[in-house]
Amino acid sequence: MSDDLDPEAVASALLASIGVLVRRVRQVPVEGGLTLPERGALAQLDRSGPTTSSALARDAQITAQSMGATLGALQARGLVERRRDPDDGRRVVLSVTDAGRQALRDKRNARAELIAGALTGGAFTPAELERLAATAPLLQRLAQSI
Repeated sequence: MSDDLDPEAVASALLASIGVLVRRVRQVPVEGGLTLPERGALAQLDRSGPTTSSALARDAQITAQSMGATLGALQARGLVERRRDPDDGRRVVLSVTDAGRQALRDKRNARAELIAGALTGGAFTPAELERLAATAPLLQRLAQSI
């Protein structure tokens, strides 16, 4: 690393700029969209696979009651389904439905379209677009090393 680059200054600049980007992208409205808690629960369930409400609540660090309300709303919309655990009939496991996966894809696609529109709107030169493209894998590697 160059002597004039301070890792703490770079970290602060990255946190500030990425934070603004993430906040703005999260605000993208999608028809029939999900609330932030619904999107978080659905995405976690999609990543983890079938699991219990209490496990999701623990992972999200929220109360079981809050998670139950969120999952109830998702189930009412047909985005998650509840089934008896085949290994323990006393437990209920939840899983994402095809409609739930589509809702997540719709949100991700809307976010990607928003960013693509900003990139092609003339605010960036071709050289800057190349620099951004080269930065994406570095940010991925940074996230994985934390």
